[in-house]
Amino acid sequence: MSTTLGTAAAGSDTGTARIGRNRLFAVLGGLYLAQAIPSYLFVAALPPIMREVGVSRTAIGYMSILLLPLVIKFIWAPWIDRIRPFARAHRAGWVFLTQIGVTASILALIAAGPTQVGWIIAIGFIASLLISTQDIATDGYAAKYLPEADRPIGNAIQGGSIAFGVVIGGTLGLVLYHHIGWTGMLVVIAAVSLLPLIAAAMMRESDPVPDASAARPSIRAFLRRPEARQILWIALIYRASEGLVKAMEGAYLVDAGVPLTQIGYLSGISATTAGLGGSILAAWMVKTRGVAFVLALLGGLRTLCFLLFAGHALGVVTGAWPLFGAAGFQTLIRYMEIVALYSLFMAVTTSEQPGTDFTILACAQLLVYLGGSMIAGKLADALGYGWLFSIATAISAVAVIATISMIASFKRP
Repeated sequence: MSTTLGTAAAGSDTGTARIGRNRLFAVLGGLYLAQAIPSYLFVAALPPIMREVGVSRTAIGYMSILLLPLVIKFIWAPWIDRIRPFARAHRAGWVFLTQIGVTASILALIAAGPTQVGWIIAIGFIASLLISTQDIATDGYAAKYLPEADRPIGNAIQGGSIAFGVVIGGTLGLVLYHHIGWTGMLVVIAAVSLLPLIAAAMMRESDPVPDASAARPSIRAFLRRPEARQILWIALIYRASEGLVKAMEGAYLVDAGVPLTQIGYLSGISATTAGLGGSILAAWMVKTRGVAFVLALLGGLRTLCFLLFAGHALGVVTGAWPLFGAAGFQTLIRYMEIVALYSLFMAVTTSEQPGTDFTILACAQLLVYLGGSMIAGKLADALGYGWLFSIATAISAVAVIATISMIASFKRP
């Protein structure tokens, strides 16, 4: 009988652990979806709507300022790790406050209308600050509570949630605008944006009340740790080549004679399928083969895609289908490498400041990506597409070799 009871107790513990694990996955899916829906409303739905009602391309280009908080959010990340909005809800409190603010921002767009660029950018910037702050809290929650073995799955959930965010905030936003207009679209998207608050209510946290004598979360505390600095270098070099190609990918396809409709279908279909399928595949590969193998494989495939673009631009490769293949495969690679990179980033986060540690690394890789995007056009004008893509190919190859070398020498704290 004791054996039977012991077996039953073990089964009960396993079942409880499974429920807790599945609950955490569901919470993360809801939290990342909460960020993705409003983000893609602003970056994917509003620009074409604004263009349709006559807003100039120059004015729409100013919308890129909305990306700034995503790049500099590491500055206030320590405060999110330090401050509890509510006594019993640390990161959940931040999610509640920021999501309500984001929803209010969406509703504020109703009064602005689609032609008031200044108001749209002002409201969008406030929303971007709130979304970035929420992202710090969500990433900190994921880094703190995901067991090491489940980190690839958690990051795959993030990729899938982003894909759904593209569909809901971007695609559905455009469809709603076409059928029920500006106000109706915003009311529906705002209502949908409130649903992920259910995930915030399901968050379970075990953060102790901070000790006044304990070290406070800070960027300096991150930089003091040698293993953190080592992964920071990887964050700064691994994606250094991608912005050069991605920023000019659409322009090159147009100049190569590909119709806009085909480019749109390629972008939408590849983003959705790659976001879901690529994230799941990457999670499985990281769990079975390890981060180093996955980053080496993806980096090598990415380098081949860039080489294909260079060959096409230089006239060595002809036809549209090689371009379609390279462009679609790049999207798959980007989603997969984010799962691998974020799993690596989580390996050096600490329980005292998980949001700060993770955000510094995430901002570093995004900063380099955007830096490449900003100079890609000038390089293309000065040197031509062939040289631009060739330079990106070389940088990609060197970055992969350097990354694998650093991972091989990485020592866990």
